[in-house]
Amino acid sequence: MAPQAVGISGGSCSGKSTFATKIFDRLGPAQCVILPQDDYFFGLGDAPEGKGGPNFDHPDAVDFDQLCKQLAQLKDGQAIDRPLYDFPTHLPKLETVRTEPRPVILIDGILILQHKPLRALLDFSIFVECDSETRFARRLERDVRERGRTAQSVHEQFANQVGPMHDLYVEPSKAHANIVVNSQQSKHGFDAAVEMALKNIRALSQ
Repeated sequence: MAPQAVGISGGSCSGKSTFATKIFDRLGPAQCVILPQDDYFFGLGDAPEGKGGPNFDHPDAVDFDQLCKQLAQLKDGQAIDRPLYDFPTHLPKLETVRTEPRPVILIDGILILQHKPLRALLDFSIFVECDSETRFARRLERDVRERGRTAQSVHEQFANQVGPMHDLYVEPSKAHANIVVNSQQSKHGFDAAVEMALKNIRALSQ
C-alpha cells in the first residue's frame, strides 16, 4: 500500500500542530512522519523573483514547489532531505533532515489547503478551527518565547498580516477539508476528534 498523505490545516496557533502531534504520537514514528509547512519558507532575500518577502502568512512565502516535490517523493517510497527553517534569522538552515517514507505522511500548515497542486497530493484533510482572540493570545506567547519577537511586533504582525491573510486565504480553504474540528473544546472533546481523525486515516489503507 502506497503511503497516505494527510493534510492538517487551520489558522496560525489554531491547534493544528498539537492535533498533528497527537496523531503522530498515536501512530508512532514507524508508521507516521510529519512535514511542517513552516520548514519550506523562502529565506528573506534569497527567494525567486515574485516570491518570498516579509509576509510569512501569504502563499508566496512558501516554496510549495519543493514541498509538493518532496511529498510526491515520499508517496513514491523515496527518502528526502527535508529542509529546516530558522525563524530568528528568517533563513533556511544549512542542515537538512533525512526523512524516510512512512505509511502515513502528515502535512501541517496554515496554507496547505489553499494550494491546489498540494491538495491534489492529499488523500485526506483536516481543518482545525479556533477564534481569532484565542489564536492571537497563543501566538503572542509562542513568538515571544520561541522566536525572539517583541510583544509589539507580534501585535503589529497579527493586525497587518496574520489576520488579513487568514481571512483571505486560510479560512476559505476550510471548504476543502474532509473534516473540520474545533480546538476550543474540552480535552475529552479534542481527544475524541483525534480518535475520529485516526479512524478516517486508518480507513485509507483498508
